[in-house]
Amino acid sequence: MRLEAAELRILELPLKFRFETSFGVQTKRTILLLRLFGEGLEGLGEGVMEKLPLYREETVASARYLLEEVFLPQVLGKDFPNPEALSQALAPFRGNPMAKAVLEMAFWDLFAKGLGKPLWQVLGGVRQAVEVGVSLGIQPTVADTLKAVERHLSEGYRRIKLKIKPGWDYEVLKAVRQAFPEATLTADANSAYRLSDFPRLKRLDELFLDYIEQPLGYDDLLDHARLQREIATPICLDESLTSAEKARKAMELMSGKVFNIKPARLGGHGESLKVHALAQSAGIPLWMGGMLEAGVGRAHNLHLATLPAFTKPGDVSSASRYWEEDIVEEALEAEEGLMPVPEGPGIGVHLKLPLVERITLWQRYMSAS
Repeated sequence: MRLEAAELRILELPLKFRFETSFGVQTKRTILLLRLFGEGLEGLGEGVMEKLPLYREETVASARYLLEEVFLPQVLGKDFPNPEALSQALAPFRGNPMAKAVLEMAFWDLFAKGLGKPLWQVLGGVRQAVEVGVSLGIQPTVADTLKAVERHLSEGYRRIKLKIKPGWDYEVLKAVRQAFPEATLTADANSAYRLSDFPRLKRLDELFLDYIEQPLGYDDLLDHARLQREIATPICLDESLTSAEKARKAMELMSGKVFNIKPARLGGHGESLKVHALAQSAGIPLWMGGMLEAGVGRAHNLHLATLPAFTKPGDVSSASRYWEEDIVEEALEAEEGLMPVPEGPGIGVHLKLPLVERITLWQRYMSAS
């Protein structure tokens, strides 16, 4: 597959609701969108980095610079037989997995389209629908939380994840557990706690959570291992899993019993496949995380989540929860807790170009010549 041209855009898409986590509030998404062209086909990739380095170190500005000035010039005009070959071309550049993932995942889409196959088949998936849950941000009150949980359970979502932080944890989770004793309930701390918060975290064992996600430092493995030895609730690692090598070390340290996979955090589908193989060999359950993706990123995540070790409901809930209008033509909607994987070659979605044009803040077209 010869890469002939690329179009890079920055979009701004408003959210339908205020989404609060332990590190701030979001009301819109700034999206880096890549269209990659080769041999008459188009591959799509979406960046999940934010304007500020709150989740990980990367930002929209840093990713834009690297794609525009380093990564795309490195690959345009060249022939790559498969996605692994493209990843090897980017390997000399250290770190920045989210920026690399925009390009790598767009190439996977292009590569699968060249084969005339849906991406899930090329990746080795085993199902055509994905079990999904929902992630609920911090609500104004406990009563608001209970209403939100009830609404989403009635819509068929198979797991409820609540964002927590010190001062907004045990009491709200206890209220939800008492109101919905049979619900699959998890909590996501987004690194808001420290080992000194052990008594607060230990108390969550009373609530029979399916897991607590990334309670400690965003790049930590050691303290998570210490905490996991002392609490019964399984720890799920998210932010601190940035590569298959980090996943291997987490397994050796026993830093957590569940892994959250976000292909963009790992540098793309290729590294995600390596983590999947490690987790599958060790019996560690996986689930697909979410970063408030629009339709391109959501479609990529759905295809990857069809692999066999993804045994827990993921965060790839209906696009209509987030956007008045998505950037793709296809409706990515869950029914009774199952999200169908888009059909057709590649990721199976097509850009809604009039909308993309309206919400574009910046763009650049680059060609091999």
